[in-house]
Amino acid sequence: MKSLLTILMGLSLTMSVYAETIRLSEPVEQDAKSETFGITLDKSLPKLTMASLVNDAPLHIAKTFQVEARIAKVCQKKGCFFIAQQEQHILRVSFRDYGFFIPTDSSGKKVTLAGELIQKEVSPKQAAHFKADLKTKTDLVKPGVVYEIVAVSVKIPRSE
Repeated sequence: MKSLLTILMGLSLTMSVYAETIRLSEPVEQDAKSETFGITLDKSLPKLTMASLVNDAPLHIAKTFQVEARIAKVCQKKGCFFIAQQEQHILRVSFRDYGFFIPTDSSGKKVTLAGELIQKEVSPKQAAHFKADLKTKTDLVKPGVVYEIVAVSVKIPRSE
């Protein structure tokens, strides 16, 4: 009985360590309702939808915009990328020059981000790496030619 209790306590401590939020970047702006990572959000940028970005991707390449989306899943290693979703429209979001990260507990939050759309080739090895970092069984990032948002700013609500 004593050894079972010891094992359970050990598992409990292990799980709490893995559940801890990782925050490798400080917000550049914050208030009672939100935190902004990267640079201050430029609210004058044109507002697009995820549907437009996905369905008309070639029209938006290399043009700066802002978009609202829900964080479907965030990299659990460092918060160095996330999957943005609006209805069935999904895009991977990375950060300009790997210059900032978001908290790993940001999944499920509706964010506003500023960035630009790029087209890139994702190898099977990279897709597997992204899947592992997301700690998911679904293929949210597939190999091949894909469109991706490179964000310069992400505004995240403190709670939802």
